[in-house]
Amino acid sequence: MKAASVNDYRELARRRLPHFLFEYLDGGSYAEVTLRRNVADLEAVELRQRVLCAVDEVDLSTRLFGQSLALPVALAPIGLGGLTARRGERQAVRAAEAAGIPFTLSTVSACALEEVSEAATKPFWFQLYMIRDRAFMRDLLARARAAGCSALVFTVDMPLPGSRYRDQRSGLAGAPGLWGDLRRTMQAILKPGWAWDVGINGRPHTLGNLAPVLGDKSGIEDFLGWMRVNFDATCSWKDLDFIRAEWDGPLIIKGILDVADAREAAKLGADGLIVSNHGGRQLDGVPATARALPPIADAVGDALTVLADGGVRSGLDVVRMIALGARGVLLGRAWIYALAARGQAGVEHVLKLIDAEMRVAMTLCGAPSVADIGRDNLANLSNLR
Repeated sequence: MKAASVNDYRELARRRLPHFLFEYLDGGSYAEVTLRRNVADLEAVELRQRVLCAVDEVDLSTRLFGQSLALPVALAPIGLGGLTARRGERQAVRAAEAAGIPFTLSTVSACALEEVSEAATKPFWFQLYMIRDRAFMRDLLARARAAGCSALVFTVDMPLPGSRYRDQRSGLAGAPGLWGDLRRTMQAILKPGWAWDVGINGRPHTLGNLAPVLGDKSGIEDFLGWMRVNFDATCSWKDLDFIRAEWDGPLIIKGILDVADAREAAKLGADGLIVSNHGGRQLDGVPATARALPPIADAVGDALTVLADGGVRSGLDVVRMIALGARGVLLGRAWIYALAARGQAGVEHVLKLIDAEMRVAMTLCGAPSVADIGRDNLANLSNLR
């Protein structure tokens, strides 16, 4: 199958990955209502086509947090993403660099900060959760600085993991010990391409950033159990003082869906925020990001840089998000499907697709540059009210 779109890469990823790993990446929480809304509500945003606008050149470049980008796009952090391809985060950061955009490394990545830094030639972003062990957080931030990370993405919508039923059904969670290991091993054997590329040649199978605290207990069940115990549900806005004391670079708050929270982030000195519902993986039934974005952008867009993620599957979706008020867009499943299917080459291809699709949309909407994209390029917002 030749991939011509992000949805094609999703199918290729499904065919190649062990069932438990694909379900983890593809699924959401509970009944997955918000997961579906993220895609459907964004698709429902109608672009306003204009003709004879003399758009002979389209400029996709922008600038975010002091960094010049070729596209108004970044690769979002994906937990366990490096297990989809051999040393996957190393491949992803190289693909992002080739496209002239940032890569964001997850706290719970397969490859450690230092390993990704060795593969990178430019600064990348680092994503951090609030963890009970502040000394460990302090150490992670020091490692991120040493690795040359240029921005910190602080995720605030995961005080504890959401309930993801697909992970229970697939055997990723809820099947501890020998039986769980056996189920996952059998699923891996049924995918020989992945088993050879990642299972055998992609070792070590550890979560590099958590190795100092996980030690020998580095299996998937150990990781999931550690998350449940160590993520800090007592975290509040005052804890941003701790982050600011340890990090002097751009601070981006990820997981904002409410205008009041957006205003609080601006008041406390964040440099940016990401309108996000964690890809529909946390609290099911909350609004799609396409619905939450416009009022947040209107409320705080002059005070800090508003980004968005959730449901983005094409360059048209990127244009929609920017027209709704985002300054930039993070891709999540779009790049991880491609990495799982074809490694670095797949991610590079998806970013080229995004580029080409944006150029068509902007030309036919009469917007020659990213700065020209706005609400006037939308035909109808009534379906988002």
